[in-house]
Amino acid sequence: MGKKIRMLQPKVVSDSSMEFYPYEIFPNDLNPNNTVFGGTVLQLIDRIAGGIAQRHTSKVCVTLFIDSVRFLAPGRQGETLVFKGAVNRAWNTSMEIGIKVYAKNFRTGEERHIVSAYLTFVALDDNGHPTPIPPIMPKTEDEKRRFNEAQTRREHRLAVGKR
Repeated sequence: MGKKIRMLQPKVVSDSSMEFYPYEIFPNDLNPNNTVFGGTVLQLIDRIAGGIAQRHTSKVCVTLFIDSVRFLAPGRQGETLVFKGAVNRAWNTSMEIGIKVYAKNFRTGEERHIVSAYLTFVALDDNGHPTPIPPIMPKTEDEKRRFNEAQTRREHRLAVGKR
């Protein structure tokens, strides 16, 4: 007898997305160049993406890949990092989360896009094994674009993994 697959209800992107997660940059976050440590930003990206993954699945989720991180500009003391993220696509037990980070100066109103990242998470059952997750249902044109691009990135990851 084959494994019984249960169908999970699709979710819309907004069910688990994060539109505004602020992190104030303090002196202990700065490197000798007075810009925020890249590792600090990576840690926050991973935590926030993990929270989005858990909101989507209602399961414990673990990082499988940090597929791509692109630092576009530095964050500086006196600015606030603002994180935005969403599930781009969900497969059987894994999902891609996209995160954008902005540096915002609330005194001047200036905002700069400083980091983009893609992470893959896997949902786990109570025994620590991968478990099925709800599919994502993109609605907007931007969500549909990210949905399609996520599949291309996944195919690349799988091809690289076979080498």
